[in-house]
Amino acid sequence: MALHLSGGFSRLNYSPSEQFKNRLTVSATISPPRPDTVNWVEATSSFFDQDTRPIMLFDGVCNLCNGGVRFVRNVDRNRSIRFEALQSEAGKKLLRRSGRAPDDISSVVLVEKERSYIKSEAVLKIMEYLDLPFPQLAFFLQFVPLFVRDFMYDNVADNRYAIFGYSDSCEI
Repeated sequence: MALHLSGGFSRLNYSPSEQFKNRLTVSATISPPRPDTVNWVEATSSFFDQDTRPIMLFDGVCNLCNGGVRFVRNVDRNRSIRFEALQSEAGKKLLRRSGRAPDDISSVVLVEKERSYIKSEAVLKIMEYLDLPFPQLAFFLQFVPLFVRDFMYDNVADNRYAIFGYSDSCEI
């Protein structure tokens, strides 16, 4: 068996012993990235050129999400966070920057200049930017295991339209 790596190409060749010669031949080639692949960090870096505040991406038609944005705006007296609907063109680009599909509206996302957060991690990170007592609450909630926090987050997110409803357009 041989593995050759060169210039972004990899090749796996398997040569069985004589007794298995007629049974198995494996060959795989992984092609290099396509030249038309977009580097979404570079493509969206202009969002942070003039304003380095993080951007909270939210479902623009979800009543729960819009209420969350209103709450964050009211509690964030320093205006530390910017907002963008997931459904907007900028939101779709920032989703791609975060490694998500551009039509994925299943989670709140917080995009910082160097990193993105999703689900419960995004909520905790948003809390860190808010006024007291939310940063302290986020500190204690980080000790709840991620799988437990995300399980609770997913249950609310999966039922948000049924429980809270939705609107025809984004309020923000």
